[in-house]
Amino acid sequence: MADTITQQQPLMGWDKPELDLSGAEWQSSSRGLGDVQIAFVEGFIAMRNSGRPERPSLIFTPAEWGAFVSGAREGEFDLT
Repeated sequence: MADTITQQQPLMGWDKPELDLSGAEWQSSSRGLGDVQIAFVEGFIAMRNSGRPERPSLIFTPAEWGAFVSGAREGEFDLT
């Protein structure tokens, strides 16, 4: 099956800016062992799949990031 890219409108209440991630300094989330990379850009945290960096990144506010990391530590998310 071919990959397709669809254009979506932002969700209602979406209050995050369109961040320019082209110059972001991406860091591995697990000492180089994982597939997830993060970058800190303009007060937000961006997360992407290191194996497919051209795909859209997830953008978190600091509060959302804290909740995500807390949930991951408690086993709520499988990051492997």
